Amino acid sequence: MKSIHHIKGDILEHLPSQAPANGDSAHNLAVRLMQHLVIPTFVLDANRRVTVWNHACERLTGIPAAEMIGTSDHWRGFYSEYRNCLADVVALKQHDQLDALYAAHASPGPFGFGLHAENWCVMPVIGERRYLAVDSGPIYDDHGKLVAIVETLRDMTDQKLAEMALHDLAALDGLTGVANRRTLDEKLDREWKSCQRVATPLAFILGDVDYFKCYNDTYGHQKGDDCLRAIANTLSRAVFRPADLVSRYGGEEFAIIMPNTDLHGAQAVAERICEAVRQLEIPHAGSETYPSVTMSLGVGAMIPTSGACPAQLIGAVDAALYRAKHAGRNRVVTAETD
Repeated sequence: MKSIHHIKGDILEHLPSQAPANGDSAHNLAVRLMQHLVIPTFVLDANRRVTVWNHACERLTGIPAAEMIGTSDHWRGFYSEYRNCLADVVALKQHDQLDALYAAHASPGPFGFGLHAENWCVMPVIGERRYLAVDSGPIYDDHGKLVAIVETLRDMTDQKLAEMALHDLAALDGLTGVANRRTLDEKLDREWKSCQRVATPLAFILGDVDYFKCYNDTYGHQKGDDCLRAIANTLSRAVFRPADLVSRYGGEEFAIIMPNTDLHGAQAVAERICEAVRQLEIPHAGSETYPSVTMSLGVGAMIPTSGACPAQLIGAVDAALYRAKHAGRNRVVTAETD
């Protein structure tokens, strides 16, 4: 993407060798050239009123320049409710807003000039959701007075969707759509360290589909895959908080990480899962416990300390799951953890 300085260079480069002596004429020529840049661009004056809304910006937003020039409504091109655009952040020097306004951004340089940021925008007029990369920078006169802020935009939607698809391939289990084992391990490590810093409990649930090998032998592997998908969906519905993670642990085993959750809270979730799986009423003629598919679950929680590690929590919960299966399956057993 071209920077603000490159755009200014493009304008100067296209000025004729014998530019008009009149400053206004030179300014008008520069504005006309900017109108035809292929990069969506708008310019605000020092009072944050739109002075340029080029043709590429019209195509991107669906809003004609006539509706924008002279107003401070540039935000309408990208958001359904009022909020600052990157050009506003530059004009107001409110760099502390960047984290709240943009999904990704580059920190301002040592001189506080141009900014780069990226974000999903709803684009209310055209009715589409686009991922835009945005550059904005100030223009000063010879006396250091702010005269304009230029913002350029690049539609990165296709690239972002491809990136997200690749991320999903790497992070999700291909069969069930929940997180895979690698994602679980990374999440567990992060949450362990986070809970250790603030001395809050971390809960772990490990569940196993009862008599699943027998289910596969009886109904076939395709039905077995359908069963695993249904259970993964059930677990995802039973876990409400964004911070929690449902994952496929391996085979017919599923695991759930729940930060800032004590044993009582985690046990309640596990009991809810156990009941929800029964209510699926997936017939299982080979089960020795129940006429439909069930789950056994082990659950534990501990406050991470410097002398402990995630493997200890997993080991304790795995042992609880073992006891649940040997106690007759279709139940929840809590782990013995300090």
